[in-house]
Amino acid sequence: MNIAILDDYQQVVQHLPCFNLLKGHKVQIFSDTPDTREQLIARLQNQEALVLIRERTLIDRALLEQLPNLRLISQTGRISGHIDVEACTELGVAIAEGQGSPVAPAELCWALVMAASRHIVPYAMHLQAGMWQNNGTLGLGRSVQGLTFGIWGYGKIGQRVARYAQAFGMQVVIWGSEQSRNQAVQDGFTAAPSRSAFFEQSDILSLHLRLNEATRGLITQEDLLLMKKDALLVNVSRAELIAPGALIASLDQGHPGFAALDVFESEPANLDNDPLLNRHNVLCTPHIGYVEHNSYELYFRTAFENLLSFTQGQPQNIANPLAL
Repeated sequence: MNIAILDDYQQVVQHLPCFNLLKGHKVQIFSDTPDTREQLIARLQNQEALVLIRERTLIDRALLEQLPNLRLISQTGRISGHIDVEACTELGVAIAEGQGSPVAPAELCWALVMAASRHIVPYAMHLQAGMWQNNGTLGLGRSVQGLTFGIWGYGKIGQRVARYAQAFGMQVVIWGSEQSRNQAVQDGFTAAPSRSAFFEQSDILSLHLRLNEATRGLITQEDLLLMKKDALLVNVSRAELIAPGALIASLDQGHPGFAALDVFESEPANLDNDPLLNRHNVLCTPHIGYVEHNSYELYFRTAFENLLSFTQGQPQNIANPLAL
């Protein structure tokens, strides 16, 4: 089977133990993002199966209609809004859905909390430049013990982050659906009395929501301006959860005072397409919440096993069975 693996930025997929599962198939791995749609079509026109690394490539109807040989998309992790499921079904392209783990994104979230709170990155960068205990204009960092940690979204990742915060002696406050707030109270945490109180009270506020039509642009500039001047906003989920332009406008007004981000509206992000990357009060990482060895092995092993099952006439984990 002709198989294309897209957007392997670190060029590591072929070195994973699970890559041996694809022996006997013709596999092409692409590590760069094409500049044009035409270049992407040329790469994929003869492919029978695609393995997608999360949402790095948009698969829409216009693209699918140019790929007559495509029979299967094997997704690492869960399907999000990057695949037109309806078009796939109509065109007979099956989508095999993978699985994920909350461990790596929760750990990165906490790493960003600590790095931003103690200004670790600018201190380290200035030390390499020969400047002792100089972090630019950020002032002193602060410890997190005794602060209020707000979590919007109490799913698997949010629950894990809540336990991290609790271990560091923080007061944890949850906002989200009624079900998630009730679950948080059962687990010994506090549910915020209102949306506005959640933003007003949180010294550190972290977002852990799935992106869908109900959550797109859910966090507004009005919400963010309720935050304290020394508050930190952390987002390792999806940039589109925040209304376009709301975060940078709020940072300009000093509420919140700092942000730590792993996700961006346009990815790959760069200085030309995202002004948040060039601010002294924003710590940015390049969407690496799930980018680590154990997660990759889990994601790709499942995706490859789904692909092999399909080739053997025993498709599994198909999200759109009508395509079959």
